[in-house]
Amino acid sequence: MKTYSPKPRDIERSWYVIDASGAVLGRLASEVAAVLRGKHKPIFAPHADTGDHVIVINAKDIRLTGGKEAKKFAYRHSGYPGGLTATQYTRLLSDKPEFAVEKAIKGMLPKNRLGRAMGKKLQVYAGAEHPHAAQKPEPFVLGQTPKWDGLPEPTVREPKETRPAKAKAKPEPTAPAAKPSTAKRGTAKPAGETKTSAKRTTAKAATAKKPTARKPKKEA
Repeated sequence: MKTYSPKPRDIERSWYVIDASGAVLGRLASEVAAVLRGKHKPIFAPHADTGDHVIVINAKDIRLTGGKEAKKFAYRHSGYPGGLTATQYTRLLSDKPEFAVEKAIKGMLPKNRLGRAMGKKLQVYAGAEHPHAAQKPEPFVLGQTPKWDGLPEPTVREPKETRPAKAKAKPEPTAPAAKPSTAKRGTAKPAGETKTSAKRTTAKAATAKKPTARKPKKEA
């Protein structure tokens, strides 16, 4: 059996709206992060973004347990020496509740470009109103599993009209062009003239030693 890998045509994204009134921040963040990643779908793959869009409303009514409002801090650094700033969650939830919810949810997503793409599908609002009515979001209750309707039906493309291909006319053969003569002007020799070559005498032949007669030996 081959390993299934989700393809772009297999991914259908739904819209869900979650009411955060009275919800615990950590529990809300873990479930929203799972929906953004698409872990509720059988086609989930860690290398693909198969998740859905999530809208969180009433973020101002989120709560923390165990007295973490006074113990927990949100840190940021300006990049300069001594530029560390710590904000207590009691102040953060009253001034910027949307930032507190986004920080908790995005902290549970992958720390790469895939996680940043998943975070773009998250919308958080402090009040009960949101401008996404055109997407027709479905209400989502914490603890339930989002429904999945299965893979979308493949779209069958209609075949294009086939036209008979026109026969290409073959080009008529042409006679080969005559090659230009390579004879140079002024080099033609008159008929009857023959090429003569003078013999060269070498220095060895001129300086050849002549045979010398031997002298008779004297008688004693």
